[in-house]
Amino acid sequence: MSSRRVLPAEWAPQSAVLLTWPHPGTDWAAVLDDVEPVFLDIARAVLRFEHLVISCEHVVRLQDLERELNHYAATADLPGRVKIVPAPANDTWVRDHGPITIHTDDGPVLLDFRFNAWGGKFPWEKDDALNRHLANAGVFGQTPVQPVDFVLEGGSIESDGEGTVLTTSECLLTPSRNPTLDRTAIEQLMTEVLGADRILWLNHGYLAGDDTDSHVDTLARFCAPGRICYVACPEVADEHYSALAAMEDELREFRQRDGSPYELTALPWPDPVFNEDGERLPATYANFLIINGAVLLPVYGVPQDNDAIEVVRDLFPGREVVPINCRALIGQHGSLHCVTMQIPEGVVV
Repeated sequence: MSSRRVLPAEWAPQSAVLLTWPHPGTDWAAVLDDVEPVFLDIARAVLRFEHLVISCEHVVRLQDLERELNHYAATADLPGRVKIVPAPANDTWVRDHGPITIHTDDGPVLLDFRFNAWGGKFPWEKDDALNRHLANAGVFGQTPVQPVDFVLEGGSIESDGEGTVLTTSECLLTPSRNPTLDRTAIEQLMTEVLGADRILWLNHGYLAGDDTDSHVDTLARFCAPGRICYVACPEVADEHYSALAAMEDELREFRQRDGSPYELTALPWPDPVFNEDGERLPATYANFLIINGAVLLPVYGVPQDNDAIEVVRDLFPGREVVPINCRALIGQHGSLHCVTMQIPEGVVV
């Protein structure tokens, strides 16, 4: 008999958070002085609540980071929470190239899906090999790492921890990822590998400037098994209005196992943020990270930030909301959740 598989919800207890640190060989090279402080803010926030694993290709920078963050952890009376690993990487989006952990009857298993940079948009070979580097370095202890011959990014799926997965057809059905698989085949694979027995597909919704083909973690998130928060655009003249209104209608039609509708909460819609070339960037409050005892919330230096903090605080009573300015991150078309990956409880780090 095969072992039961469960994809835990993000709010389940965690062992650690992974970060893949930016280095001069990434697209961050010209703005490292702007983006590294954001990564440091995320690192320090995580260390207040749980362990942190950082990998970086730039060994000298890694050594400096180890000293700096170990000093921070020791000063905060949190010694031993930092693990530093040298490893090659093309970029920093560990949500999508990092391992996806499931629980089984025999203990946790780290799933190493294939990564091809969102359908071959950028170089990916180093990122695709990173989980093997981390495992060989002993980061995950004796926890088994299972290769899966299927392209799947962590940002493309949301789990309620009870067998329901929320995703988008725009991403998972893009031919540049798994061209031989249709919706039925993908559902079957997610059932077999992730233990999902219900797949909720969003067919609408997008953010301008998003490279991922509409990852669900930029659009809609489980906050509890029966509650979903989502991005809503109230501005009729905004380019996003129609697609996000259609997504909202889909969310209203979704049903829980008992047939009842989900409790839905619309997140604030931030003022548009543009880069120096006038390109609109994907600022979204849905890209938060849930960790032990806290929620790390991306903010962007716009008037709606304070409202977002209050809404997320109401969504997660009992957890501290830690706002982190991610304006520099969205310059590369991702945000806070995109550069982090949680490792659930039970994995030794």
